[in-house]
Amino acid sequence: MPEEEELVELKFRLYDGSDIGPFRYSPASTVAMLKERIVSEWPKDKKIAPKAANDVKLIAGGKILENSRTVAQCKMPFGELPKGIVTMHAVVQPTLAKAKTGTSFLL
Repeated sequence: MPEEEELVELKFRLYDGSDIGPFRYSPASTVAMLKERIVSEWPKDKKIAPKAANDVKLIAGGKILENSRTVAQCKMPFGELPKGIVTMHAVVQPTLAKAKTGTSFLL
């Protein structure tokens, strides 16, 4: 049982206010692993959807999380609440083709 108490419960808030999760993760889980889970659990009825884990940005406590960091390294002050669920924001990055078309500005 002590192992289960160490797990961190996370949910991921999408652009429209809906959530994926909550799921329990080991503190040793990486942000890249979280992104893979998000892509696999992404609702099929959403207009905007990531095609791969690299299309997702995870934001927690106002900071974009790096793929190589672990859940334990991304601790936020409010994440210390007992039995609390930590909410991270999952944002789909625009593809390069879309980003390039929107770079010209008219004055």
